[in-house]
Amino acid sequence: MAEATKPILTGGCQCGAVRFALSAPPRKVSICHCRMCQKASGAPFASFADIDRGDFAWTRGKPAAFRSSSIAERDFCDKCGTPLSFRRIEGPRIEIMTGAFDRPDRVIPTQQFGTESRLGWVVGIANLPSQTTLQNYGAEKLQGIVSYQHPDRDQG
Repeated sequence: MAEATKPILTGGCQCGAVRFALSAPPRKVSICHCRMCQKASGAPFASFADIDRGDFAWTRGKPAAFRSSSIAERDFCDKCGTPLSFRRIEGPRIEIMTGAFDRPDRVIPTQQFGTESRLGWVVGIANLPSQTTLQNYGAEKLQGIVSYQHPDRDQG
């Protein structure tokens, strides 16, 4: 990514040690239900934005990598453990986990993969009873919580 290009999307890990920027929109955004993605994300599925490497740059720090298969590596922050990406070792693109974006609402999945491992209960999530964080904790307890998470933006 050219230094003079204003990023259209940014993001990073939970502690802020690793940050990234995109100069062009993702080629696609998808969800993967495969067992390897479940384990790598610690979640029932992973969601990725597929980006040309030329449109992507690590802007602060550099992630550690785990070779998860003979063809791919997964990047993560070695300080806080946040999973950040999946990338084919010889590939021209990198897939960034959508939860790592500062504005994950702007990277909307349009397809799913690995559905042979999709957990049966995933399709009903939207119908479960729900609460906001305020409703769950209450105002008094929520006000006493100190977050050590990096804000969803780059700091000067």
